[in-house]
Amino acid sequence: MASTADRIRKLVQDNLEVDGQPIALPDDLNISLTEAGVSSVDILAFAKLVAEEFNMEFSPQDCVDVKTVQELVSRLDAAA
Repeated sequence: MASTADRIRKLVQDNLEVDGQPIALPDDLNISLTEAGVSSVDILAFAKLVAEEFNMEFSPQDCVDVKTVQELVSRLDAAA
């Protein structure tokens, strides 16, 4: 099975764009989706996709609390 990081990369690649362009995630995933230009509405929609993919719940506050993609991966791994 793919790692959590690989699954998140795939979700970002398939579902998030900024100005019609895919988001280039660094290898260490130390990137904020907000700072990359993703709108808050898109981040909330992405959180729903993550919740479905990993079979867990994400509140709007969880979306605000997670600062980087790496932090999201770490939280998902800890919850598994």
